[in-house]
Order: sequence, then C-alpha cells, then structure tokens
Amino acid sequence: MKPSCELEGVLQQSSDRLFPSFRNPNYLVLSKRRKLFLHWLSSIPNTKLDVLDVGGRLQPYRPLLAQRLRRYVAVDVWQTPLVSVVGRGEALPIQSEAFDLAICTQVLQLIREPLRALGEIHRVLKPGGCLLLSTSAAEPLTTELDYWRFTPASLRWLTQDFSDVEIAPEGNSVAGFFRTTNVYLDMFARFDSLRTALAFTLIPFLNAMGMLAENLLASANHQFAVNYSVFARK
Repeated sequence: MKPSCELEGVLQQSSDRLFPSFRNPNYLVLSKRRKLFLHWLSSIPNTKLDVLDVGGRLQPYRPLLAQRLRRYVAVDVWQTPLVSVVGRGEALPIQSEAFDLAICTQVLQLIREPLRALGEIHRVLKPGGCLLLSTSAAEPLTTELDYWRFTPASLRWLTQDFSDVEIAPEGNSVAGFFRTTNVYLDMFARFDSLRTALAFTLIPFLNAMGMLAENLLASANHQFAVNYSVFARK
C-alpha cells in the first residue's frame, strides 16, 4: 500500500470512530464517548496543550483539540503514518512531566501490565495534567493479545495515583444490550453481502431502538455497561 493511501485509510478509520455512522455496530458507545470527552475537555484550562496519545495509531479524538494543540505525540507498538514514537505503554520512551494531557482509548485491555502503563502515564504528565481514558467492560475478543476487561472498581484501583477521578459508563445497561446485539450480528455475518445488508437494515434500527429505550427509561442501571470512559487529574 502506498503511504498516501495508508494515511487516507488511517484518517478515515479515525473519523469513523469520532463521528460514527448509524450503521456502525458500536454507534451507541462511540457517540457517548465523544460527548463525555467534550465535556471533560471543557474543564481543562483553555491554553495550548502538549498531548500524548498512548496507542495513537488512529487518533480519532485529536480533532477535538485542533485549536488547542502545541504538540501532539503518538506512541504505539505498531507504526502508522500518524505514530510519532514506537514504544509500549508499560515503558513509555518519554521524559517525565512533559505533557498536559494524555489520551488512551481502547488500548488498556491489550496491555499485559495495565497498572504499570497507568503509572507510566502518570509519570509523563505534568503536575495538574489530565488523562482521558476509555476501555472495554464487555465485548468479544479482538486479538490473541486481548488480556483484560474492566469494571469501575478495577479502574478506580488502576488510577489510584491520580486525583479527581471520574468514571462514566458509555451508556447504561439498555444501551449495552442493544450494542452487544449489534456487535454479535456483525461478528456472525459470515459473508460481506450479509454484513452490508445488516448495516443498512437491522443495525441502524437497533441503534435507533437503543437510543430511544435509553432516553425513555432513563435507567441508572449500569450493570451491563459495555464500555467506560475515565477522566483523571494528576
């Protein structure tokens, strides 16, 4: 693949996560995450920011900071056109107290030593620096190196060195049911034609039903929240 084509593909994947289509099986959690991140970013002083993206091969949330960036550094174990430094989250090749904000989305479950990785993020943040984190509580395995799923209790423990920690579900149990149904439909659609048909029929219908049911029921039950976002300050 030519570098320009690879970059175009990475940027498209990033955009699809930030502004998911109604045909996306993960629409319910992705749209909720964007709203949570925007809310938390509004609480950070409006200054130019040095930002570290841990697992930043795609960088879907970088556009949310477009007018506030002084420096954006992406670390990942895989090189893409957007990765600045190849390295692991458990041993960031970054000097201490260098960043105002760290972003780590949907990576923690793939890190063998998540507590060590959170310690490294804490180390490289400036005093008062912030962390935006998202991670899975329930989803099918995505790779052979898929190590963990997380609950609010485990996330509180992992972020114990931070202050002002806020943990928010990316949808309640109702949204979790509809999102999981969509993911399983997409996973078991063995043929591209069937997957395409579902993307234009049942999946958007279930996304709409999930949104409607979540708003009508306004349930505070998060026992089956399938993903969590976290905001923490050093």
